[in-house]
Amino acid sequence: MSLKELSQATGQPESSLYRTLTTLQKRDYLLQNRNGTYQLTTKVLQGRMYEKAERVKSVARPYLEELGRRFDETASLAYLFTDYIQVLDTVETFHPIRVTNRAGRIIPPHCSSMGKIILSYQTNDIADRMLETYGLVRRTQHSISDRQALREEMERSKSAGYSVDREESMLGGTCYGAPIFTASGAVVAALSVSTPIQRLTPEREVEIRDAVMSVAAQISAALR
Repeated sequence: MSLKELSQATGQPESSLYRTLTTLQKRDYLLQNRNGTYQLTTKVLQGRMYEKAERVKSVARPYLEELGRRFDETASLAYLFTDYIQVLDTVETFHPIRVTNRAGRIIPPHCSSMGKIILSYQTNDIADRMLETYGLVRRTQHSISDRQALREEMERSKSAGYSVDREESMLGGTCYGAPIFTASGAVVAALSVSTPIQRLTPEREVEIRDAVMSVAAQISAALR
C-alpha cells in the first residue's frame, strides 16, 4: 500500500504516518518498494507463521503424548515453514533401541514419512521449490532419488492418506506419517510414529498406521 492509501485506511495525517513507517522500515518490519509502496517483511510474515505453528503444537501435544504411550514408540509432529519442514515436538520412547527425533530438526521432504505426506499436499510450484532447496539426497540405499519415482510416491501417499518411511532416512527404522489439516484445509503439519523394524509385525504395522491417521484427523478437527 502507498502512504496515501495507508493514511486513508488509518485516518492518520501523511506527515506523522510517514515518520512511523520510516521507523518500522528501519527496524525491518516494513519494506519500501521502488514504486513507493510498503509491504510487510519476511521477518513479520515468518513471525505469523511461527504463531500458527505454536498453536498447532499446543493443540497436538496431548494427542502426541497419548500416541507415544499407546505404542511405547517415538511420536513426532512436524510443520512446514515456507520451503523447509521442521520437527515441532516429539515424545520419545524409553526403549534402549529406538528411533529418535528432536524438536528443531529439519527433515527431508523425500525420505521421511512426515516430509513426504506434507509434500504430497503442496502445489507443484511449492513442492518443486522445496525439493530444489533440499535436493534428492540419498540417506540410505532405500531413499528415493528419482524425481518421477517421488511423484508417484506422493500420489500414492495422498490417495492413501498416509506415508511410510521404510529405512529411507535411517537403516533399521520405519515411520508412519499422516497429514494434519488446518481450518483452511491446507496441510502444513504432520504426525508420525517411528519404530525399529525389529519390533514391527504385520499386525502392529496396521495398528500403528491406522492410529496415526485417526489421531491426525482428531488434531485436524480440533484446529477447526
